[in-house]
Amino acid sequence: MTAVLSPHKTMAEERIVLHGISWQTYERILEDLADRSVPHLTYDQGELEIMSPTAKHEFVTRIIETLVSIVSEEMRVEMTSLGSTTFKREDLEKGFEPYCCFYFANAALVRVKESIDPLVDPPPDLLFEVDITSSSIDKQAIFATFNVPEIWRYNGAGMEILHLVRGSYVKREASQFFQFITSSVLTTLVAESFTLDRLEWVPKVREWVRAQKAIG
Repeated sequence: MTAVLSPHKTMAEERIVLHGISWQTYERILEDLADRSVPHLTYDQGELEIMSPTAKHEFVTRIIETLVSIVSEEMRVEMTSLGSTTFKREDLEKGFEPYCCFYFANAALVRVKESIDPLVDPPPDLLFEVDITSSSIDKQAIFATFNVPEIWRYNGAGMEILHLVRGSYVKREASQFFQFITSSVLTTLVAESFTLDRLEWVPKVREWVRAQKAIG
């Protein structure tokens, strides 16, 4: 098939969507970009989206990674972060690369993996996405196909928590992994990360988590 280019550019983000891309071409592109953390690729049965994160995207991603790391340490919950690891299934002709993702129950299992095979390995417990403008590819449907149980989504204005319920995602106020983390709390913490120095923000978050632990 002939590839058709559909560029989408806003002040918030930039993406290119290619139509009519074979699975073999997708895999060759993944191979060529194997040593790079960007761009992020999403593939769905011939549709290939190439997303170039902005500086703000990357900043918020690092903030979420730091937050989850602090929470897991303070709550004594084992965690493995696999960043923007590629998850793909040839049988479904679907693949994605999250902004970052985390394993809790299977942290030890995936820690030693060279790569993840979704046909054998479990999906990440928690996935973080930045979605400022609507994509032409239904990413949530792809995540659901891979049985990712929870998504934290930054929409440019705030944070949302989504749970997988009977094959689709629904908004929930609290995380199923850390009940004291709510969408409003996440929104506040991310907003504060823009105005506070890291040396102020990190201790403040750690103190807050310890307070939640003390409350039980």
